[in-house]
Amino acid sequence: MIDFSIEDELKKLPTNPGVYIMHNTQGEIIYIGKAKNLKNRVKSYFRASTNHSIKTKHMVSHIAWFEYIITDNENEALTLECNLIKEHHPKYNIMLMDDKEYPYIKITTSEDYPRIVLSRKIENDYTKNKYYGPYVSNHSVKEVINLLKKIYHIRDCNKKIPFTNPNDRPCLNCDMGICDAPCINSISKEDYNKNVHDAKNFLNGNDEEIIKYLKQLMKEKSDNLEYEEANKYKEILDSISKISVRQKISHTDNKDRDIIGFYRKDATSVIEIFFIRAGKMIGQDHLFIKTHKDETNEKILHDFLIQFYCNSPFISPQIYTPFVPENIEEINDFLSSKMKYRVEINIPIKGEKNKFVQMASDNAKMVYERDREHAIREKNKIDKAMNELKELLSIDSLSRIEAYDISNIAGEYSVGGMVVYENGKKKVSDYRKFNIKTVVGPNDYDSLKEVLQRRFNRLNIERENKMLTSFSYLPDIIMMDGGKGQVNVALEVLDEYGLNIDVCGLVKDDNHRTRGICYNNREIAIDRHSEAFNFITNIQDEVHRFTIETHRRRRSKGEVHSILDDIKGVGPVTRKILRANYVTIENIKKASIDELANIKGISRLQANRIYEFFH
Repeated sequence: MIDFSIEDELKKLPTNPGVYIMHNTQGEIIYIGKAKNLKNRVKSYFRASTNHSIKTKHMVSHIAWFEYIITDNENEALTLECNLIKEHHPKYNIMLMDDKEYPYIKITTSEDYPRIVLSRKIENDYTKNKYYGPYVSNHSVKEVINLLKKIYHIRDCNKKIPFTNPNDRPCLNCDMGICDAPCINSISKEDYNKNVHDAKNFLNGNDEEIIKYLKQLMKEKSDNLEYEEANKYKEILDSISKISVRQKISHTDNKDRDIIGFYRKDATSVIEIFFIRAGKMIGQDHLFIKTHKDETNEKILHDFLIQFYCNSPFISPQIYTPFVPENIEEINDFLSSKMKYRVEINIPIKGEKNKFVQMASDNAKMVYERDREHAIREKNKIDKAMNELKELLSIDSLSRIEAYDISNIAGEYSVGGMVVYENGKKKVSDYRKFNIKTVVGPNDYDSLKEVLQRRFNRLNIERENKMLTSFSYLPDIIMMDGGKGQVNVALEVLDEYGLNIDVCGLVKDDNHRTRGICYNNREIAIDRHSEAFNFITNIQDEVHRFTIETHRRRRSKGEVHSILDDIKGVGPVTRKILRANYVTIENIKKASIDELANIKGISRLQANRIYEFFH
């Protein structure tokens, strides 16, 4: 607990706009808010006369200290508040339970020969390039992109055009007939950009012209008995038909809009969104919101709109909602300032638009009732697994579990992985990876020791500097992927840091399947049909998956760039010779000049350079 006088700190508050962050006695962030005037807003929480809601009163009773960040204006404060809420998940904030990022189709119109690509991470370039979406799944985006490549032969490669290498040849896409190879000037810039224009028309919903054209080509090929070619056009038309079926006609005015439906029961709300682009529905999705029972629907809708659109690359000029959200003008101004055009929240009272909002709300209710049963079943499974595991290990709490694993190949590109479960569920935002720095060769015990020391060093640093990240929270138990050896390494590190945390090992059989738990120096067998067994198996599989993926990424980067690349006079042939003779970088470091020079294919000059580089 830090030394903090709320009364004194309230006097020091500035009158600037900004974000305030409330902490409890354990240092956890329990609420994040934004204010036009920080002094007035934060002070209002601690006035006895203020008519607070039950939730706010409960939250204020747990505030031990607060901090704040000054911003230039309210819009900046809103953006910062939104991002901090998504990062820290404070207990008393209204939060989306599914923080989704939707894929978009991006056409790089800023380039002379635009590309068509799937964009998961949206950059701040939507004024130069064209984005289409959002789509609900990566699969649907890839399906549309593949279709457009088939029809319009638009490239998706990163080659710079015009390409100056006269010996360059087109890639496989050209051979497959899905790219016209502008990289070797096989198509003029004018013709290529006409194809891009037609593809943009298609994405805007104007597919009638291309359908008519393809049907004509199919008939011509069929009449000429070129049945294989005719069948290709038929396949393309079938693909268009499938996509068009999903794009239900919703309006005839060809405008972009989002239709939002709302359903709430107790502390759970469901938002259903219909994405309308150029008058066609290209997708729909639902999101769950967890809130306090006494929170108003207007406040919930306000916070949803801010959080959902905060980092969105595209916002429809028209958003239709079933009722007026709290501070509607604030939302309109915030979204408009983001997009540099006017965005309006509208509440249709009658007519076709009202029917669509009602349809979205009916869908939200259906999703709640359908998923509620599933959620109850999942919660019961988790509760049962937690109770079985607590009883098995005689542990009172399993609120936070951290699991660790090591991955390498012959000691090369060694990495450690840490996965976190809170209340029986994965907390992916707290996963961490560690590139092993101090251990040479395939030594899992020393690698685990390094990982745990770095993890608890971070804990001490953050406590000293009053920081708060995922490393600031201690687990109730640490699970090691392995047996007694791995458990003893963890206990040794915990003793070094004066920490009293339970540790168990997740033991595997000869077929690499979970066998039991190593705890308090003995192996405990678990009923293979129990929920506890399924739970620890999932943890073991998850930490192994995460660590292996981290290792593969590091290895692929290492294979692209080796430290040997940095030695002057050492090219691909010499690197291959060194690898064949020494296997690891560590062995090369230990070699003398004479040893290096005696290897066939390495000159005395190269041997000197290699030795000097490492010494």
